[in-house]
Amino acid sequence: MTSWTELKQSQPVAVKMLNNSITRQRIAHAYLFHGPPGTGKQEASLLFAKRYFCEELHDTSAESCNACPTCKRIESGNHPDLHWIEPEGQSIKKEQIEYLQKEFTYTGLESNKKVYVVREAEKMTINAANRLLKFLEEPSRETVAILITEHISQMLDTIVSRCQRIQFHTLSNQKLYEQLLNQGLPESTANMFASMKLDVQQSLELNEDDWFAEARKIVIQLMDKVMNPSEDGYLYLHQMYLKHFQGREQLDFGLDLLLIWFQDLVSLHLDKNESIVLTDQMDRLEQFHYVVSLSEAKTLIYEILNTKRKLAQNVHPTLAMEYLILQLQR
Repeated sequence: MTSWTELKQSQPVAVKMLNNSITRQRIAHAYLFHGPPGTGKQEASLLFAKRYFCEELHDTSAESCNACPTCKRIESGNHPDLHWIEPEGQSIKKEQIEYLQKEFTYTGLESNKKVYVVREAEKMTINAANRLLKFLEEPSRETVAILITEHISQMLDTIVSRCQRIQFHTLSNQKLYEQLLNQGLPESTANMFASMKLDVQQSLELNEDDWFAEARKIVIQLMDKVMNPSEDGYLYLHQMYLKHFQGREQLDFGLDLLLIWFQDLVSLHLDKNESIVLTDQMDRLEQFHYVVSLSEAKTLIYEILNTKRKLAQNVHPTLAMEYLILQLQR
């Protein structure tokens, strides 16, 4: 996990606002962290929670001690009074908020302090949002809510108005890339995660996940299939791809990986080799760029983006992916 000092290099305004609320003991009962992906919103929520629960507080500093048992438990994701809520399937449901409210009626296991973080808060159903609104209107003195969203325009105005808004601004790919290199990620992986606008925490978790290694392998194999007229990409889609990428979030991630391939092909056609992300796949890219023209590569980028839109609109994922494969193999 990073520190406030490190995060301040990329998000000086957001960090200053949060640090001031901590050091001046003016912590709000609810915060709304909003901004594009890869900007450190989740990291900030963890840093805030560590400082809020830290057993070795220093009023003049917003940094936690990082050494007490509480800090270590938050670092390992094992603190009983720090609660995380995220979508189950396509949305955050009313029952999830009700369960949270029930949990918060109990005395804290470590202290009376409690923090809950709602990831992708814009995905709350209307019933869930209304239930959360009631929760926000009747805050406990030592309870802090942190809502995280990339799409603040999709949030209920009544919820936004009850939160202190902290905006996180877009980072350049180069800045993200440097941060990931500093965390020890390989150059090719850091470059890929930076181009996908994943934040440091997400990137580190994915890099250690066998699912990601297999996902990358499957996308490479799918590209081999669709670029070779004698291969059956449609069959591979059903035998391997759809069995690995399950649910809208995973399918969306797979599409992002496919998107990088065709963006790299465009860069190769335009002789912009410095923009190529998949530098470890240059041999394949060289072969593919003779098969796919610049115009075709641009068209296929549009088809991938259109498939992402279909998934967001709840089009049946199998049908959406089948149509995309047919376009890729034309």
